[in-house]
Amino acid sequence: MRTHNHPDPTYDVVIVGARAAGAATAYLLARSGLHVLLVDRGSYGTDTLSTHALMRGGVLQLSRWGLLDEVIAAGTPPVRRTTFRYADAIVPITIKSSYGVDALYAPRRTVLDPILVDAAVAAGVDVRYGIAVTDVERDRQGDVIGIAGRTRDSQNFRARARIVVGADGIRSTIAELVGAPFERVGTSVAAVTYGYWSGLETDGYEWNFRPNAASGVVPTNGGQACVFASASPRRIGRGGLEPLTRIVAESSPDLTARLAAAAPPPALRTFTGLPGHVRRSWGRGWALVGDAGYFKDPISAHGLTDALRDAELLARGIVAVVIEGADEHDALARYQTTRDALSTALFDVIDVIAGHRWTDDEIPNLLLQLNAAMADEVEALSSLSPLPLLSPQPRSARSAPSRN
Repeated sequence: MRTHNHPDPTYDVVIVGARAAGAATAYLLARSGLHVLLVDRGSYGTDTLSTHALMRGGVLQLSRWGLLDEVIAAGTPPVRRTTFRYADAIVPITIKSSYGVDALYAPRRTVLDPILVDAAVAAGVDVRYGIAVTDVERDRQGDVIGIAGRTRDSQNFRARARIVVGADGIRSTIAELVGAPFERVGTSVAAVTYGYWSGLETDGYEWNFRPNAASGVVPTNGGQACVFASASPRRIGRGGLEPLTRIVAESSPDLTARLAAAAPPPALRTFTGLPGHVRRSWGRGWALVGDAGYFKDPISAHGLTDALRDAELLARGIVAVVIEGADEHDALARYQTTRDALSTALFDVIDVIAGHRWTDDEIPNLLLQLNAAMADEVEALSSLSPLPLLSPQPRSARSAPSRN
């Protein structure tokens, strides 16, 4: 991975957060000819809390970008059936070929994130791990013009950019530093505990819904399946095998029997819950993408799909500003307007489902609303024209960053 030795290097875009949203945005920008720096406080290839299931929109994005074959080559199993269980109903749905997608996939984040980062590096992105961003730098007008932070060995780090992007998750440092206000905050909070079982008999994605007791199965790499339980934070508590087993037993006795015949994980991970939110996701010299700007409860299993969607929406806005000379206000505002138009229906229905206050009679209609929102998203993504494929230009070929 390339780095710069001279102080305060200047880029078109600096992206903070090298997970799915940040790495995908960096990749798309570099392919369009922009000079991009991608930084992250963590390390390459590490795991993170994630549902990691991709819906059709997410698979479509990876396919459009030429990266789906790498996900498949990593041994990610194709998912060709989704089964919903609620009340006394069992509803299996075969994944039909549509928009060139004939299967769904759920790569572990230790698989997907490195694929996206490696693609970004191959496209010309400078990547630096072990960088903790502590501040943004501003010009005399207050516009964001760069970042400041510390390296893992306690050295000062600074970089300047035309636009700084926060892709640093639900507790985004960049969002706090730029003062990005919350425009919507959900009314519901659910908790999730999950782990990876080996040898579990399964046939695709499984989603089980009973009042205050939801669960599911997501087949993933290495012959394992992610099994999760979602309920109110009080029911999940500190998480672990006991609450998961209890909630699975309420939502799907069939899954309970199969878990008993499989090898359990040595430990489980738990998300204790946060309400969904939508932040203002742009300003003069900055933008937010992924959970930093828009987060919904993981019971949707849609976070990764929306992260890949929004990476392209933001990349298009930034390319318009830096390469095409579009007005920054108009281009970045259009990014958020489009994102919100595709997200509002999904956000609303997930906020209701995550509340775990619905009844057996109500959940079928909520799931139909969820499906309709997903279908609208896929249709919108399929209509996008390809971004231009260019090589990054030498720094001297462009004028210094300017917002005048």
